[in-house]
Amino acid sequence: MNDEELMRLALAAAATAPEHDDVPIGAVLARDGTPLATAANERELRRDPTAHAEILALREGSELLGGWRLPETTLYVTLEPCAMCAGAIVLARVPRVVYAAPDPKAGAAGSVLDVLGAPRLNHRPAVTAGVLGDEAGEMLRAFFRERR
Repeated sequence: MNDEELMRLALAAAATAPEHDDVPIGAVLARDGTPLATAANERELRRDPTAHAEILALREGSELLGGWRLPETTLYVTLEPCAMCAGAIVLARVPRVVYAAPDPKAGAAGSVLDVLGAPRLNHRPAVTAGVLGDEAGEMLRAFFRERR
């Protein structure tokens, strides 16, 4: 599968999050174009501030691959990772991150902070931004419109 196809899987996961009042953000961890783990935000569902889609996908991928390092993987996420998720991505040694929409309020891949590109850290993944960004952005805007 290519970047767009894998991001569509992340968008499909994101679309399930509002079923339990979570913000529609989805993530897919893939290796060689094959999805390994898929997750949506579950902060409300789990009552857990760390239950972001990225964290859940990284945890599932680590279990599947049998270790905390996730070499040769790519993480696809519908919204630019926050500082917590970016830190986890760096610690897991994920070599590549692809995100859809930027997050001008909390993004840590260049919008507010650049944790993923920080030269003092021991790992800096390649970052591709904007894959299906309009679709992801509209999903988020629609979610918040309905709640206001």
